[in-house]
Amino acid sequence: MTKHEPVIKEDDVVIRPTQAEAEDAVRTLLRWAGDDPNREGLLDTPRRVTKAYGEWFQGYGQDPEEMLQRTFSEVEGYQDMVLLKDIRFESYCEHHLAPIIGRAHVAYIPTDRVVGISKLARVVDAFAKRMQVQEKMTAQIANTINDTLKPRGVAVVLEGEHHCMSTRGVHKHGVNMVTSAMRGAFDSDRDMRREFMSLIGNPTNKL
Repeated sequence: MTKHEPVIKEDDVVIRPTQAEAEDAVRTLLRWAGDDPNREGLLDTPRRVTKAYGEWFQGYGQDPEEMLQRTFSEVEGYQDMVLLKDIRFESYCEHHLAPIIGRAHVAYIPTDRVVGISKLARVVDAFAKRMQVQEKMTAQIANTINDTLKPRGVAVVLEGEHHCMSTRGVHKHGVNMVTSAMRGAFDSDRDMRREFMSLIGNPTNKL
């Protein structure tokens, strides 16, 4: 993005700071933490941090709906579940900016067209690479696939370890949060939902 390019939000427009302003903010945090941003080991840290932020939060510059626009109709009438499981994702808690590391399982039941499987993984990443809460991210992925592809059903399950819980606060390691979103046939058909849960390797009584 260019300098001061508007970042569109739901309710308003926020003017993006310049690179220099962002680096100054990092120096402020370094001083607040009790260190000297002018010492040799930290001199280039502001530039490195802003570069890392550009990678971690690149989802703000991506359009998940656009990723699903190209579809394929030569599927010989295939109308059963399409499942992509164990999609590793890296996100960041919007409350503490601590990492959320986990796996996504995404399925849909096509009508007459399918989408390239890599696009499903890209949709997961587009939402993961933003400041997030897992519940919201789960719904965003499901709603985007449902609204764009118009399938007969969509199922999304996310499993994530939240470092805001494992590295601070209660310091509970190895705890995974599981969230799910079911749309269409996966919501109305218990057998379809059970099949999905069986395929991703989770007991059906979790949902």
